[in-house]
Amino acid sequence: MRTKRLWATAGLLGLTTLLGSGAAFAAPGDDDKGRTDAGTSFRTATPIDQGQKGTATASTGDYLYWSFPADAGQRPRVEATVKLPESARGTGATWRIDVYDGLRRRQACRYGMQARTAGTASSVELACTLRTVRAWSEPWANDPLPGTYYVRLTATGLRTADLGQPVTAEVKATSKDVGGAAAVDGTLGAPLVPGTRPGSDSEPEDGWSSGWWTDRWVWTGIGGVLAALAGVGGYTLTRGTGRATSAGNSPSGV
Repeated sequence: MRTKRLWATAGLLGLTTLLGSGAAFAAPGDDDKGRTDAGTSFRTATPIDQGQKGTATASTGDYLYWSFPADAGQRPRVEATVKLPESARGTGATWRIDVYDGLRRRQACRYGMQARTAGTASSVELACTLRTVRAWSEPWANDPLPGTYYVRLTATGLRTADLGQPVTAEVKATSKDVGGAAAVDGTLGAPLVPGTRPGSDSEPEDGWSSGWWTDRWVWTGIGGVLAALAGVGGYTLTRGTGRATSAGNSPSGV
């Protein structure tokens, strides 16, 4: 009887410990905002902020996804570094990054090494600079618009024997603020931010821009003031010349 009580007590203690440890393991998953390890599809893409580094520990043949927000007037640039162990070198695989907008339309790179063959190098450096994000566009156009952008990193041209080789990767998205030079007379009704996983956030820290205010208004105002001053100055000079001419043409002896 005593033995049965001991076993029962031990079972209760074990169950309590298991539940407690389960809660401890579940807690980090409740808030994955700090997690940057890559997702494996558009729907599971890991959100990162501009300037934040995304990471991945994966295998050759995997598709790795991250997402980041980009606003109107910004020119995003995505950089990626893939580190290859000795066993993954010399396979002839080509590593590639592609960037898609919130509608999952592939966006062309203006410049940058978007794809590169690994060869025997220990790492591969990739980069893609997009066109400037516009506040508004025609429905038929493929212009980059404010919202979520997806980064996909993968290797192509792999042989069957090369699949599953361990690799590590890092990505980082930054942007250059182009300003009023890229402003257009129109605004998007809402940023292209598709539904994301609960707890994820695809919005910039300082929110989305209003879409109508750019530094172009400042330069327009300065131009208007200068034009007004030039008009006043020209009128003053012309008026003075007219008076001098009239006085010189007046009849003598009057």
